[in-house]
Amino acid sequence: MELTTVWFILIAVLWTGYFVLEGFDFGVGMLMPVLGRGGDEHGEVRKRLLLNTIGPVWDGNEVWLLTAGGATFAAFPHWYATMFSGLYLPLLIILVALIVRALGFDYRGKVDDPTWRKRWDIAIFLGSAVPALLWGVALTNVVMGLPINADKEYTGNLFTLLNPVGLLGGLTTVALFLTHGAIYIALKTDGDVRHEARQLSIKVGAVAAVLAVILLVTINVSTGSAASWAAAAVAAVALLAG
Repeated sequence: MELTTVWFILIAVLWTGYFVLEGFDFGVGMLMPVLGRGGDEHGEVRKRLLLNTIGPVWDGNEVWLLTAGGATFAAFPHWYATMFSGLYLPLLIILVALIVRALGFDYRGKVDDPTWRKRWDIAIFLGSAVPALLWGVALTNVVMGLPINADKEYTGNLFTLLNPVGLLGGLTTVALFLTHGAIYIALKTDGDVRHEARQLSIKVGAVAAVLAVILLVTINVSTGSAASWAAAAVAAVALLAG
Protein backbone atom coordinates (compact mmCIF):
# COMPACT_ATOMS: atom_id res chain seq x y z
CA MET A 1 0.00 0.00 0.00
CA GLU A 2 1.38 3.40 -0.99
CA LEU A 3 2.03 6.08 1.61
CA THR A 4 -0.50 8.41 -0.01
CA THR A 5 -3.18 5.76 0.38
CA VAL A 6 -2.30 5.30 4.04
CA TRP A 7 -2.56 9.05 4.62
CA PHE A 8 -5.85 9.23 2.74
CA ILE A 9 -7.32 6.49 4.96
CA LEU A 10 -5.96 8.17 8.10
CA ILE A 11 -7.44 11.54 7.13
CA ALA A 12 -10.79 9.90 6.35
CA VAL A 13 -10.76 8.27 9.80
CA LEU A 14 -9.93 11.60 11.50
CA TRP A 15 -12.66 13.55 9.72
CA THR A 16 -15.15 10.74 10.36
CA GLY A 17 -14.18 10.70 14.03
CA TYR A 18 -14.74 14.45 14.23
CA PHE A 19 -18.20 14.33 12.71
CA VAL A 20 -19.25 11.32 14.78
CA LEU A 21 -18.13 12.86 18.07
CA GLU A 22 -18.98 16.48 17.35
CA GLY A 23 -22.26 15.43 15.78
CA PHE A 24 -23.99 14.74 19.07
CA ASP A 25 -22.62 18.04 20.47
CA PHE A 26 -24.26 19.90 17.61
CA GLY A 27 -27.41 17.84 18.08
CA VAL A 28 -27.70 18.63 21.79
CA GLY A 29 -27.16 22.34 21.11
CA MET A 30 -29.85 22.39 18.43
CA LEU A 31 -32.30 20.48 20.63
CA MET A 32 -32.04 22.84 23.61
CA PRO A 33 -35.04 24.97 22.53
CA VAL A 34 -37.13 21.81 22.06
CA LEU A 35 -36.16 19.62 25.02
CA GLY A 36 -35.31 22.57 27.28
CA ARG A 37 -38.71 24.20 27.02
CA GLY A 38 -40.83 25.03 30.07
CA GLY A 39 -41.20 27.78 32.63
CA ASP A 40 -38.18 29.74 33.79
CA GLU A 41 -37.27 27.39 36.62
CA HIS A 42 -38.37 24.11 35.05
CA GLY A 43 -36.90 25.01 31.66
CA GLU A 44 -33.60 26.00 33.24
CA VAL A 45 -33.35 22.63 35.00
CA ARG A 46 -33.91 20.83 31.70
CA LYS A 47 -31.41 23.00 29.83
CA ARG A 48 -28.81 22.52 32.54
CA LEU A 49 -29.37 18.77 32.30
CA LEU A 50 -28.83 18.86 28.53
CA LEU A 51 -25.67 20.95 28.81
CA ASN A 52 -24.28 18.65 31.49
CA THR A 53 -24.43 15.72 29.07
CA ILE A 54 -21.86 17.34 26.76
CA GLY A 55 -20.04 19.58 29.24
CA PRO A 56 -17.15 17.19 29.92
CA VAL A 57 -16.54 16.22 26.27
CA TRP A 58 -17.46 18.98 23.81
CA ASP A 59 -14.08 20.73 23.82
CA GLY A 60 -12.18 17.46 23.60
CA ASN A 61 -14.22 16.44 20.57
CA GLU A 62 -13.00 19.52 18.71
CA VAL A 63 -9.43 18.26 18.97
CA TRP A 64 -10.40 15.86 16.19
CA LEU A 65 -11.03 18.87 13.94
CA LEU A 66 -7.59 20.31 14.64
CA THR A 67 -5.94 16.94 14.06
CA ALA A 68 -7.87 16.27 10.84
CA GLY A 69 -7.04 19.72 9.46
CA GLY A 70 -3.38 19.38 10.42
CA ALA A 71 -3.12 15.91 8.87
CA THR A 72 -4.72 17.15 5.65
CA PHE A 73 -2.21 20.01 5.46
CA ALA A 74 0.77 17.77 6.24
CA ALA A 75 -0.09 15.00 3.79
CA PHE A 76 -1.74 16.87 0.91
CA PRO A 77 -0.77 20.58 1.08
CA HIS A 78 -2.05 21.37 -2.44
CA TRP A 79 -5.39 19.73 -1.69
CA TYR A 80 -5.55 21.58 1.62
CA ALA A 81 -4.69 24.93 0.04
CA THR A 82 -7.16 24.60 -2.81
CA MET A 83 -10.01 23.23 -0.71
CA PHE A 84 -9.65 25.61 2.21
CA SER A 85 -9.18 28.68 0.01
CA GLY A 86 -12.23 27.72 -2.05
CA LEU A 87 -14.30 27.09 1.07
CA TYR A 88 -12.81 30.09 2.89
CA LEU A 89 -16.06 31.93 3.63
CA PRO A 90 -18.15 28.98 4.88
CA LEU A 91 -15.21 27.73 6.96
CA LEU A 92 -14.80 31.22 8.44
CA ILE A 93 -18.49 31.28 9.33
CA ILE A 94 -18.13 27.83 10.91
CA LEU A 95 -15.14 29.05 12.94
CA VAL A 96 -17.02 32.10 14.20
CA ALA A 97 -20.03 29.93 15.09
CA LEU A 98 -17.83 27.49 17.03
CA ILE A 99 -16.27 30.37 18.96
CA VAL A 100 -19.70 31.82 19.78
CA ARG A 101 -20.89 28.39 20.92
CA ALA A 102 -17.85 27.95 23.16
CA LEU A 103 -18.50 31.37 24.72
CA GLY A 104 -22.10 30.34 25.28
CA PHE A 105 -21.04 27.23 27.20
CA ASP A 106 -18.63 29.22 29.38
CA TYR A 107 -20.59 32.43 30.00
CA ARG A 108 -24.19 31.20 30.15
CA GLY A 109 -24.06 30.54 33.89
CA LYS A 110 -21.93 33.53 34.86
CA VAL A 111 -24.92 35.78 35.58
CA ASP A 112 -28.08 34.64 37.35
CA ASP A 113 -30.46 36.40 34.98
CA PRO A 114 -33.03 34.76 32.66
CA THR A 115 -32.47 37.31 29.88
CA TRP A 116 -28.69 36.76 30.01
CA ARG A 117 -29.11 32.99 29.82
CA LYS A 118 -31.68 33.24 27.01
CA ARG A 119 -29.26 35.23 24.86
CA TRP A 120 -26.51 32.66 25.36
CA ASP A 121 -29.00 29.86 24.66
CA ILE A 122 -29.60 31.47 21.27
CA ALA A 123 -25.83 31.65 20.74
CA ILE A 124 -25.45 27.96 21.58
CA PHE A 125 -28.27 27.03 19.21
CA LEU A 126 -26.88 29.08 16.31
CA GLY A 127 -23.34 27.96 17.11
CA SER A 128 -24.54 24.38 16.68
CA ALA A 129 -27.00 24.73 13.80
CA VAL A 130 -24.83 26.86 11.50
CA PRO A 131 -21.81 24.50 11.49
CA ALA A 132 -24.11 21.48 11.17
CA LEU A 133 -25.61 23.00 8.01
CA LEU A 134 -22.42 24.40 6.46
CA TRP A 135 -20.33 21.27 7.03
CA GLY A 136 -22.88 19.34 5.00
CA VAL A 137 -22.91 21.99 2.28
CA ALA A 138 -19.10 22.02 2.11
CA LEU A 139 -18.63 18.25 2.04
CA THR A 140 -21.36 17.74 -0.56
CA ASN A 141 -19.75 20.31 -2.85
CA VAL A 142 -16.33 18.68 -2.41
CA VAL A 143 -17.81 15.33 -3.45
CA MET A 144 -19.78 16.81 -6.34
CA GLY A 145 -16.81 18.84 -7.51
CA LEU A 146 -15.75 22.45 -7.02
CA PRO A 147 -15.16 24.87 -9.94
CA ILE A 148 -11.34 25.16 -9.98
CA ASN A 149 -9.24 26.65 -12.77
CA ALA A 150 -5.85 25.55 -14.10
CA ASP A 151 -4.08 27.53 -11.38
CA LYS A 152 -5.85 25.48 -8.70
CA GLU A 153 -7.93 28.48 -7.68
CA TYR A 154 -11.62 28.33 -6.78
CA THR A 155 -13.66 30.32 -9.31
CA GLY A 156 -17.03 30.37 -7.54
CA ASN A 157 -18.42 32.16 -4.49
CA LEU A 158 -20.56 31.37 -1.46
CA PHE A 159 -23.74 31.24 -3.53
CA THR A 160 -22.10 28.73 -5.86
CA LEU A 161 -21.84 26.40 -2.88
CA LEU A 162 -25.46 27.02 -1.87
CA ASN A 163 -26.81 25.06 -4.82
CA PRO A 164 -29.76 22.65 -4.45
CA VAL A 165 -27.56 19.57 -3.96
CA GLY A 166 -25.30 21.41 -1.50
CA LEU A 167 -28.30 22.57 0.53
CA LEU A 168 -29.68 19.02 0.47
CA GLY A 169 -26.37 17.86 1.93
CA GLY A 170 -26.57 20.54 4.60
CA LEU A 171 -30.11 19.58 5.59
CA THR A 172 -29.05 15.93 5.69
CA THR A 173 -26.20 16.59 8.13
CA VAL A 174 -28.50 18.75 10.28
CA ALA A 175 -31.03 15.91 10.45
CA LEU A 176 -28.33 13.32 11.16
CA PHE A 177 -26.80 15.43 13.94
CA LEU A 178 -30.24 16.05 15.45
CA THR A 179 -30.84 12.31 15.47
CA HIS A 180 -27.42 11.67 16.97
CA GLY A 181 -27.99 14.31 19.64
CA ALA A 182 -31.43 12.97 20.56
CA ILE A 183 -30.07 9.43 20.92
CA TYR A 184 -27.17 10.70 23.03
CA ILE A 185 -29.54 12.63 25.30
CA ALA A 186 -31.75 9.54 25.67
CA LEU A 187 -28.69 7.54 26.76
CA LYS A 188 -27.42 10.15 29.21
CA THR A 189 -30.63 11.29 30.92
CA ASP A 190 -33.74 9.81 32.49
CA GLY A 191 -37.34 10.72 33.16
CA ASP A 192 -39.36 12.95 30.84
CA VAL A 193 -36.31 14.29 29.02
CA ARG A 194 -35.17 10.79 28.12
CA HIS A 195 -38.64 9.79 26.94
CA GLU A 196 -39.03 12.91 24.79
CA ALA A 197 -35.55 12.53 23.34
CA ARG A 198 -36.19 8.92 22.46
CA GLN A 199 -39.46 9.75 20.68
CA LEU A 200 -37.83 12.66 18.89
CA SER A 201 -34.93 10.50 17.72
CA ILE A 202 -37.36 8.15 15.98
CA LYS A 203 -39.15 10.97 14.15
CA VAL A 204 -36.06 12.94 13.17
CA GLY A 205 -34.21 9.72 12.34
CA ALA A 206 -36.84 8.84 9.76
CA VAL A 207 -36.44 12.26 8.14
CA ALA A 208 -32.64 11.90 8.21
CA ALA A 209 -32.81 8.48 6.56
CA VAL A 210 -35.02 9.77 3.73
CA LEU A 211 -32.80 12.82 3.14
CA ALA A 212 -29.66 10.67 3.21
CA VAL A 213 -31.07 8.23 0.65
CA ILE A 214 -32.09 11.09 -1.66
CA LEU A 215 -28.65 12.69 -1.28
CA LEU A 216 -26.77 9.44 -1.95
CA VAL A 217 -28.83 8.73 -5.06
CA THR A 218 -28.40 12.30 -6.33
CA ILE A 219 -24.63 12.24 -5.86
CA ASN A 220 -24.21 8.81 -7.43
CA VAL A 221 -26.34 9.71 -10.44
CA SER A 222 -23.98 12.63 -11.10
CA THR A 223 -20.57 11.27 -10.15
CA GLY A 224 -21.02 7.69 -9.00
CA SER A 225 -19.30 4.44 -9.93
CA ALA A 226 -20.13 0.80 -9.23
CA ALA A 227 -18.17 0.94 -5.96
CA SER A 228 -19.88 4.13 -4.81
CA TRP A 229 -23.31 2.71 -5.64
CA ALA A 230 -22.49 -0.36 -3.53
CA ALA A 231 -21.30 1.82 -0.65
CA ALA A 232 -24.40 4.01 -0.95
CA ALA A 233 -26.64 0.92 -0.86
CA VAL A 234 -24.94 -0.34 2.31
CA ALA A 235 -25.25 3.10 3.92
CA ALA A 236 -28.93 3.37 2.96
CA VAL A 237 -29.72 -0.06 4.39
CA ALA A 238 -27.89 0.82 7.62
CA LEU A 239 -29.79 4.10 7.96
CA LEU A 240 -33.17 2.53 7.29
CA ALA A 241 -32.43 -0.38 9.62
CA GLY A 242 -31.33 2.01 12.36
